[in-house]
Amino acid sequence: MATQDLLQLMESKMSGFSKGQKLIADYIMHNYDKAAFMTASKLGHIAGVSESTVVRFATELGFDGYPGLQKALGELIRNRLTAVQRINVTSDQIGTTDVLDRVLTMDIDKIRKTLEETSREDFKAAVHAFLNAKNIYIVGLRSASMLASFIGFYFNYIFDNVHVINVSGASEMFEQIFRMDENDLLFAISFPRYSQRTIKAIKYAKTKNAKVIALTDSKLSPLSPDADITLIARSDMASFVDSLVAPLSLVNALLVAVGMEKKAEISEVFTNLEHIWEEYDVYQKAEGKTQNAESI
Repeated sequence: MATQDLLQLMESKMSGFSKGQKLIADYIMHNYDKAAFMTASKLGHIAGVSESTVVRFATELGFDGYPGLQKALGELIRNRLTAVQRINVTSDQIGTTDVLDRVLTMDIDKIRKTLEETSREDFKAAVHAFLNAKNIYIVGLRSASMLASFIGFYFNYIFDNVHVINVSGASEMFEQIFRMDENDLLFAISFPRYSQRTIKAIKYAKTKNAKVIALTDSKLSPLSPDADITLIARSDMASFVDSLVAPLSLVNALLVAVGMEKKAEISEVFTNLEHIWEEYDVYQKAEGKTQNAESI
């Protein structure tokens, strides 16, 4: 079942539901942001029905049990929650005490789940695709822009064919990628709430027969259907702040893996750069070296 159709499914079946099932459906349709984080027992208590009624309701919708319904609700809210709703959900999940411990623990869990769920075959295929692309285009907008800038910054040390797409409008984005062809690669990054312009960039890349690698949070992400390779990183903190710890860790892994394949070239690049950094005082000199800043 497509999770985006879940609310419409409940509405269409409303007339055939029992009284208890109607209470559950009505609550979920108006409070899906909260229901996604409730146990069957808690949902039943709030809706005024038994836990077994909640389980039967999930079965009536076509799920094997309540965990299936809860997972579908989780997928549903990824792209539906407004910033205000995310703030409210965060308050319910985390509370106001020991926020530091709770947030860091949740981020650690996201990295662990990303490690468990990432396909090694897809990861290796992505590394191979980067190494063989004529041009690498990187699109990451809004909060994902920091990930795009980060991988672009280091890829520019490794490749001479990297284009990080910086846009303020849709037309400007297409102006930067219109020369794309079948030998090129688009690396598209987006997490809930998904960027429409990033999705459009992927669709355009496919019309040019370019290879597409998507970095997103789920195989059900709208980036995934048109991507040749989808890399999954958990980013499901329900907050106005997007948690990008796990995606950044996966980006780090990509950089290291690509760098290891081009170790000789990178060593030469950084040998030359060290001379430049030294000559132009790019970095603070190590202790023991003299530096007279006033004479520069």
